[in-house]
Amino acid sequence: MKIIDAHQHFWKYNKQDFAWITDDMQVIQKDFLPEDFLPVYQQNNIDSCVAVQVNQTEEENFFFLQLAEQFNFIKGIVGWIDLQADDIEERLSFFSKYKKLKGFRHILQGETNRALMLEKKFINGIRCLKQFNFTYDILIREDQLQYALKFVKHFPEQLFVIDHLAKPLIKQGEIESWKKSIQQFKPFQNVCCKISGMVTEADWNNWNNETFKPYMDIVVETFGTNRIMFGSDWPVCLVAADYNKVLEIVKHYFSFFSKDEQQQFFSSNAIDFYNLKD
Repeated sequence: MKIIDAHQHFWKYNKQDFAWITDDMQVIQKDFLPEDFLPVYQQNNIDSCVAVQVNQTEEENFFFLQLAEQFNFIKGIVGWIDLQADDIEERLSFFSKYKKLKGFRHILQGETNRALMLEKKFINGIRCLKQFNFTYDILIREDQLQYALKFVKHFPEQLFVIDHLAKPLIKQGEIESWKKSIQQFKPFQNVCCKISGMVTEADWNNWNNETFKPYMDIVVETFGTNRIMFGSDWPVCLVAADYNKVLEIVKHYFSFFSKDEQQQFFSSNAIDFYNLKD
């Protein structure tokens, strides 16, 4: 079965740009580059990946594009762009010439203004994405789902994907408020969801495959098997689990699904969403 990891990161570590990597996350306070991923890639039979932004700079876009030139298994890039810039259309036009750059993301989860995505300038930036065939990754926490719902209603033609299930409070075992919020995305066929980032939201030292089943049940019921995709969130996942354990969670869960449904989740949905090429 073909496996595409639709959500992973690369970086050259320094304390200033990666202040979010606190001392309890010491295991990832170092460089993680494609050559570091290659053994993991081979051990787990991963075909290719989508590299997702970490820092909110255009410079990082070029860093990822350079890596993708060197390592062909990087089939797509989700970069960063200032969606609120006055010259947003010009910047998008510039980046549209880079075929492996598939879309953009902003770290909305870290914003003091929890409803930043509904601000006029942000909305204007999103409005410009479609003409250049760019996707948008929605990185939010559970409390922001109420705003994300209003947000996606503005753009029925724009392709969106919610990263990390919108980070439900798995460690606390809370599910009901998140369930009520995430289920409201069911009618929106242009909105997908990545089953990713779950282990980092759990108790890092006390989880098993069953910990995540109720959350995956809700996501599959909401989005169907044609609007979900696999992401490891490597190397961030390493604070709680190595790559093969993360992969095992979803392999076990989807082993009860048909081969076609498994193929949708593990590769074809990501290919379609990000327009990935061999």
